[in-house]
Amino acid sequence: MLVKIFLALSSVSPHIKKLLWKQWYQFLASHYPTKKWSFMNYGYTAIDDHAETLKLNEADETDRYAIQLYHHVTGAVDLTNLDVLEIGSGRGGGASYVARYLKPKTLTAMDFSDRAIQFCKHAHVVDELSFLKGDAESLPFDAASFDAVINIESSHCYGSMETFLANAKRVLRQNGYFLYADFRNKNDVSLLQSQMEKSGMKILKREDITANVLRSLDLDDQRKLILIRALFRDWLLKPFQEFAGMKGSKIHFGFQSRTMIYLHYVLQK
Repeated sequence: MLVKIFLALSSVSPHIKKLLWKQWYQFLASHYPTKKWSFMNYGYTAIDDHAETLKLNEADETDRYAIQLYHHVTGAVDLTNLDVLEIGSGRGGGASYVARYLKPKTLTAMDFSDRAIQFCKHAHVVDELSFLKGDAESLPFDAASFDAVINIESSHCYGSMETFLANAKRVLRQNGYFLYADFRNKNDVSLLQSQMEKSGMKILKREDITANVLRSLDLDDQRKLILIRALFRDWLLKPFQEFAGMKGSKIHFGFQSRTMIYLHYVLQK
C-alpha cells in the first residue's frame, strides 16, 4: 500500500516526484548510516558465464554486482587523469570504486540529499574524491569543468530530464563524455531516446542491458535479503524489498516481463 501511495503521488507532478524521492533518500541516509550498505543500484552481470571476471579487492567482493554496473557504464572511456563528475552519487560506493580503481585526476560526487553527502564524507575517504550537495537540474559548476559525467540509476527521480541533460552538457568540456544508465517504463523508452537525441550531444552507444540487470538481481537476491532483514523492521521491510528490486517485487517483474527497460548510453559533447 505504501509503495502504491508513493507512486501515485510521484505521478502528480515532476516537482512532487522530485521532492518525494529527495525525502526518501534523506530518510535512508539519516536512519541507516552503515558502511555495510554503500550501493543502491540493481547491478549488472554478463549473460555469458565465460565472460572475463572483474578483479576486485576482497573487501569489495560483497558489492560485486553493483560495482560491475559502474564498471560496465564507465568502461567505454579511460578515466585515468580526467576530471570526473558523478551526478546522483547516493551512498557513495560507486564514486569510491571509480576513484580507487579507475584513477581519475579528480572525482566530484554530487547528490541532492545533504544527509547522504554527510554520510559519504565519513564512509568514503579516498584521495582525489570529494562529495558535494547539489541539484542535477541546476549544477553548481562553471561551464566546461569536467572531462566526463557519470549518471547511474538516478535520473528517474528528476523533475526534468531535458534540463538535466542541458546542465550535463554545459559542464562538460569539448569532446567530454556523458556515461549513463537507468531504467524506464517501456512506454517512455522512445521519449528517453528523443531526449538524448535532442541533448546536443552525439550518441556513441545505446545498449539495452535489462537482461544483465535482471540476472544480477537474481544472483544477488539472497545476499540482499539477509542485509535488508538485518537493517529494516516491521512496516519498512516490504517497501524496501520493493525498492531493492527483490524477487517478487514489481520492479523485478517489470524487468522480467520487459514492461520496464534498463538502458545504457554513452554520449559525447
